[in-house]
Amino acid sequence: MNATRQPAATMLAARIHAYGGPAVIRHEEVPVPVPAPGEVLVEVAATSFNPSELALRAGWLRDVLPLDLPYVPGWDLAGTVVTTGERVIGRLDAGGTAAPYVSVAPGLLVPAPRSLPLTAAAAIPVAGLTAWQALFEAAGIGPGSRILINGAGGGVGAFAVQLARWAGATVVATASPRSALAVRRYGARRVIDHTAGPLSTALEGEPLDAVLNLAPIAPEAAAALPALLGPGGVAVSVATPIPGGIHLVARQDTGQLARLVELVDAGDLEVAPAAVRPLADLADVHAEAEAGTLVRGKTVLVPDASRRASL
Repeated sequence: MNATRQPAATMLAARIHAYGGPAVIRHEEVPVPVPAPGEVLVEVAATSFNPSELALRAGWLRDVLPLDLPYVPGWDLAGTVVTTGERVIGRLDAGGTAAPYVSVAPGLLVPAPRSLPLTAAAAIPVAGLTAWQALFEAAGIGPGSRILINGAGGGVGAFAVQLARWAGATVVATASPRSALAVRRYGARRVIDHTAGPLSTALEGEPLDAVLNLAPIAPEAAAALPALLGPGGVAVSVATPIPGGIHLVARQDTGQLARLVELVDAGDLEVAPAAVRPLADLADVHAEAEAGTLVRGKTVLVPDASRRASL
């Protein structure tokens, strides 16, 4: 790639003008951002969908995460710095990656994995950081730990199972039958069909050191999870809160993100998005996620290449 080429003056970006259903996501012609002092312009190769973006778009989080409308969604970034040609990934909590270009402080970026195409690398930042912080900061797992990962078939679950295995833990996971093979491949010692009956029966009374909940579940199901823990065990959730447990809201951390990249390049962490779709499908992806028909795992979204500058 020619690192000195100039982008076009405008681009086609996804934007939200008001809180509401998936239909509030529009694709509009907007100016390519001009980097502020201390920022760089990144050509976006891909972003990815995160379920928490549904609540953000609908306005359910407006009291804690109000949007400056119109808003360009997208937290995951994989792309190329326009001035240098460097391949990078990052988590942008301010959004903006659902577009062909984004302006960003370089301190939020780390070199992308050498062993992955950028399209796949877009699946790493939000899901990978969530799994890392849930396992190692909140749950404190390590060699010999026994952990249940509830809802392991999703995007965070793929990272959580692999990272727990890499750390030397024994992983018991719940997943749907359609996700079970992938979860076993990622390193789960045992996969339980979450529709088959009570977890306490399936686990046969063997105590756990940690429970990590990644799924929206009924409050009564969440309340039953701490009973699966042994003495000193820890319950962590990134979805439905667990009574007496830790409710994790993951954060940006470039040191941890760089460590995830190292694990990918070392062959210790597989990254395989479940689907790659054009950014123009973003509203459909939101609708499918709300209807429960979106493919499990990470859905990566690729901006329209025709709206970029010519090589």
